[in-house]
Parts: sequence; structure tokens; C-alpha cells
Amino acid sequence: MSATDLSDSKLPTVIGILIVGAGPAGLGVAQALLACGIEDLLVVDRKGVGASFEAWPQQMQLLTPSFHSNPYQQPDLNAITPDTSPADYLGTQHPCGTQYASYLRGVAEHYHIPVESWTTVLEVQKLLEGWLVTTSRGIVHCQFLIWAGGEFQFPERGRIAGTEGLSHASEVADWTTLDGVEHAVIGGYESGVDAAINLAKQGKTVHLLSRGEPWHTNDPDPSKALSPRTRDRLREVFVQRPGSIRFYKNADIVRVEKLRDDYLLFDAEDTPLQVSTPPILATGFKGSLGLIAGYLEWEAGRPVFSEASDESTVAENLFYCGPLLRHRGSMFCFIYKFRARFGIVARTIAERMGVVWRKPLARHAACGFMIEDLSCCTDCQCAVAAVGEDPPEVRDFKGSVLPAVC
Repeated sequence: MSATDLSDSKLPTVIGILIVGAGPAGLGVAQALLACGIEDLLVVDRKGVGASFEAWPQQMQLLTPSFHSNPYQQPDLNAITPDTSPADYLGTQHPCGTQYASYLRGVAEHYHIPVESWTTVLEVQKLLEGWLVTTSRGIVHCQFLIWAGGEFQFPERGRIAGTEGLSHASEVADWTTLDGVEHAVIGGYESGVDAAINLAKQGKTVHLLSRGEPWHTNDPDPSKALSPRTRDRLREVFVQRPGSIRFYKNADIVRVEKLRDDYLLFDAEDTPLQVSTPPILATGFKGSLGLIAGYLEWEAGRPVFSEASDESTVAENLFYCGPLLRHRGSMFCFIYKFRARFGIVARTIAERMGVVWRKPLARHAACGFMIEDLSCCTDCQCAVAAVGEDPPEVRDFKGSVLPAVC
């Protein structure tokens, strides 16, 4: 089988390793296993290779820059294997969704990764020996199950009442198509700021509503602060369209109401904001763990995986690769972060299958695709402190919003 749409072929009833998700995580860990000579594996996806990236808004690009530095043992930050580079393949620094999906298809084809598209997983059941996975195209019995589903196709609507019919930022295909001159964006992290920037560039006025102030955060963990690319784009808007983005903190929106042709946004204390267009939700993503949630340990609403192998702590031979991975409070949500564990998962499975892994995964270990010491991910502090910058003017939602006109 090849990495093409094989929806007309027959799924195997028994497979050694089943990988759910044909995005960067699923393909990356599959390539690491193939490097060990393990070919008894299959990747399934409910749509196809890179489908989540294909669905990105037209203007969205990867936050992390691509550069072909592989010859110097410094892999491209957006690469999913030690020996490929999106920058070299695509010739661009910040690929858009369709470009990155093209790179993923190129990787799948080059390494002959077996992928079955249009295969939806419906149910997962733990057996005494392995796993029984029911899909839209048949039942598969596997010894090892690797869950590599992403987040983008599962938008979180923020538990805000009255949001039926409103668009999540991930559901906007093209920001230039939105009508109106004033918009409210609920959510102030990367996707919310990205929405605000794209709208401001179209000449719109944007109310950016956030519980906290992520645009002021300067955390050493890049997953907890706005990316340098986002900050650069904000600076451009500040110069080209000053005042077009209005920042609000303490904006814990709990419901949205329609008022004739306008919309009212309320926080828990009934502080209102009235806008003339449907508000846009940038409230994050739920993730894809629903079908395996019962086979995971949870703490404070987050899944727990073993530090030794990213395996479920309560169900043997169930592994996770992808952006929901956390260890010691550090989030592995960027590609260059969660790829650091591809070699760890592959090594664990190879050991249990009695397969030699050390030499086959040497390149992974040398290039940061096999990081074992998790202290490097949580205790890193730059030697030189960050330079301060003038933050944007921020309004307190509770004290600066004018009463709605009823």
C-alpha cells in the first residue's frame, strides 16, 4: 500500500501497529518505526494526509520558521523526519496550510508510509491481547495502538451560551470574505490574535477579548507566549492601522445574545459589549482523545502519559503522539516539540517486538527526534533576559465597555 487514497481497498483485519491520524505526528512516528524495519503497520485517517492543514484559513501560516539547516545537524523546525525539510521542499519560510499538506504527502510517498484515507475510527476496545478498533471500513485487531489525532478539526466553543451558528476561527476559509467594518473576537491567544490581525489588515475594527493578557506574557516556554512571528505581525498592524485592534483583558464571556441586527456579548457580571457582526470564537480546540479517554489517566482535566514512552499509564500498548502531549507542565504542542518523542515511541515498540533499534534510530537521536531528558524541556532559561517592549494599550472589559443600546 502507498500513501494515496486507498478507500476502495480492503482493510487488514490484523495488524501489528495501527496509527490513527495522518498528520505530522502520525506520519512522523510511522517513519521512525519503518526506519527500524517494522513494516507491519498502517496509518488511518478519516479524511487523508494533511487534511487538517488543507482546512486552514487561506491566510494562516505556520508560526515556526522553516530553514534548510539539516546538513548541520539542526533539522528544519517544521520537519517531521530528520532528513526532510519543508523549506527545501517548498521554498518558503512560513508555509500555509495547503503548502504544508503538500510536504506531508511528499514525506508519506517518499518513505512509502501505508495510509488508508477516508477511514473513520468509531470505537476502540482493549482486549487481553492488543486492541480492537472499529472503523467505518471494517474492524482491525492490532497489538499496538498509536493515537496521533490532532486538534484543528475539533474546535472548542468555549462553553459560551448562544454561540450556535457563530463561526470558530478555524472555520473561516478566507478572512477577506467577512462582511462588516467591526468585529469581536473571543479569545486572545494565537488563533485570536491571528484573526484580529487578518481582519485589521482588511480595514476592520476589532475588539479582541481575552480572560488574561497573553500579548503581555513573556514566558520562557514558547507555547505559553505569543510567537515572535505573531508579535512582528502585530507591530506591523500598530504602524499601518493604529487603533484598529482594541485589546480587552478580564473578558470572560459567558453568553452571546442577538439584538435585532446586532450582537450582545456578556461576561458573568452581565457587562455587555455590542457589535454589529457575529462574534468570532477563538476559544481553542477540544482535541481528538474522546474515543480513548476511558483508557487514559487524567489529572486536572488533562491526559497523563508515561514519561518513559508517552504511553497510557493505565492501558498497555496505547501510545500518544501529537500536540496534546504534556510532561512536567511543559506543552509539546508545536511540531518541533512533539516530534522529539517519535524515536522514544518507536524504540519502546521495537523493544517489545524484539527488533533492533539503536542503529536505525541513531539519526533520530542525533537530530532531536528522541529526547529522553525531559528536564531540558522544562528548566531551560535563556542566559540573556528578554528586552522589554511597549505593550499595546489594554482596556479592562469590566470597566471600559459602554452599556449596550437596547
